[in-house]
Amino acid sequence: MTLPRDYTGQSCSLARSLEIVGERWTLLIVRDAFYGVRRFGDFAAHLGVPRAVLTDRLTTLTEADVLARVPGAGRREVYELTPKGVSLWPAVRALTGWGDEHYAAGGPRRIFRHAADDAPIAADGRCTRCDAAVEVRDILVTPGPGLGPGGEDDDPVTVALSRPHRLLQPLRG
Repeated sequence: MTLPRDYTGQSCSLARSLEIVGERWTLLIVRDAFYGVRRFGDFAAHLGVPRAVLTDRLTTLTEADVLARVPGAGRREVYELTPKGVSLWPAVRALTGWGDEHYAAGGPRRIFRHAADDAPIAADGRCTRCDAAVEVRDILVTPGPGLGPGGEDDDPVTVALSRPHRLLQPLRG
């Protein structure tokens, strides 16, 4: 029996939020969109998600105005976070930090830094050097000690994220 997508009888804001971002793969898609993934094929290759599931999750996110389909190179469309999607950053960052604290063998795979001064960003979103509240567009995602060495079979997203990269900037085309 397939579980329903909604929380019938639940009217709290958390239940409403989980109806949009609570299904398996959805927050990883959102995370990758922050990293600059825009193409369907790049989401599929990086996440290893079945294409039918990816199509479903991207449809849900676009219908909820978390992602938008916009013109890309040639006749292809690509995905980008909307302002509503960008407002999910504190939740994505908090869950990533929680995972880093409790489950990251060898340390975090990625470290978030303030682009202006290359200092790490604290859990509260402030720069540890200048104490500024760092906007998402001013965050660099850099390799952390838990990332490990790359391999020759790495997908293009993994390869691109082995170097510092500003959030929300397209990884390619």
